[in-house]
Amino acid sequence: MSKWLNPRSAFGLTLIIVALLALPFVAALGGQAWVRILNFAILYVFLALGLNIVVGFAGLLDLGYIAFYAVGAYTYALLASPHFGLHWPFWVILPCGAAIACFFGVILGSPTLKLRGDYLAIVTLGFGEIVRIFMNNLNAPINITNGAQGITLIDPVAIGDLRFSTTTHILGVSLSGPQKYYYLLLALAILVIVINLRLQNSRIGRAWQAIREDEIAAKAVGINTRNLKLLAFAMGASFGGVAGGVFSAMQGFVSPESFSLIESIMILAMVVLGGMGHIPGVILGAVLLSILPEALRYGVGPIQMAVFGKMLVDPESLRMLIFGLALVLVMRFKPAGLWPSPERKRAAPAAGASHG
Repeated sequence: MSKWLNPRSAFGLTLIIVALLALPFVAALGGQAWVRILNFAILYVFLALGLNIVVGFAGLLDLGYIAFYAVGAYTYALLASPHFGLHWPFWVILPCGAAIACFFGVILGSPTLKLRGDYLAIVTLGFGEIVRIFMNNLNAPINITNGAQGITLIDPVAIGDLRFSTTTHILGVSLSGPQKYYYLLLALAILVIVINLRLQNSRIGRAWQAIREDEIAAKAVGINTRNLKLLAFAMGASFGGVAGGVFSAMQGFVSPESFSLIESIMILAMVVLGGMGHIPGVILGAVLLSILPEALRYGVGPIQMAVFGKMLVDPESLRMLIFGLALVLVMRFKPAGLWPSPERKRAAPAAGASHG
């Protein structure tokens, strides 16, 4: 605790808090679209931290993580829309979505306990695709998910008379819907980060890391690898469920197209790029990979016009080319991630030397 009493640390923490509180107003200078981009960046932080429990802490390669995001999103959509005539409050639905996603995490984890590496990746990939296909086809004989058309008119988050879908004036300050969602997401993100930090430094977190490093040795010293693997899947899935619920409320619409395989791969890339098992690194990876493509989307066209006077390459294609090249270069020169944990940072040079 003493380090937080250090004046220098307290000043740095105060600056971070002020910057985070002011960020949506600064982003709004460029339009509300940039505030929405910030909101999605925080959503990806949720998802990356959830996947980090499975991949970073426990060492279980999961390519179907987006399925839990879909479960949380559809749970909110079905319980807060005219589809079934239900309009539950968000503070009831979010825990329900987390619990249902947690249940699906156990369902995924149970048959994969003896699988490792590529085999585990293939099974989890299949699970993610199964969930997406189910969402796409559960419109007959009973219309549950409305199929490929998705569910519309989903209720926004509301606290009493404060609705997050409209602009609100508080003490002379105008808060748009995306700005209100930003502060809600920020509060939830802080809670998720605290839970992750507590997990990492707990006996459970150390047991997960032992399983990641050597499962046979972990089992030999008395660690219940079966239960701890299931717990990793369940805990990671619950964060995905919460993120999915907030996504539904923000968008007001969900469809199976939002939960494709490429989304799972992107979330895994965030964890690997930032630094597996290192919470600050995972947050950095999530923020970079969610904001950088959008910055390129808006910047590639004007830069070509300014330099060449015409559009030489389609902005969308060039955006993904630059994005992919950046990922390749980072993983070539920073294989442990942009911000690896101290343990991985020490191990990376040794691994590189052994390969050489």
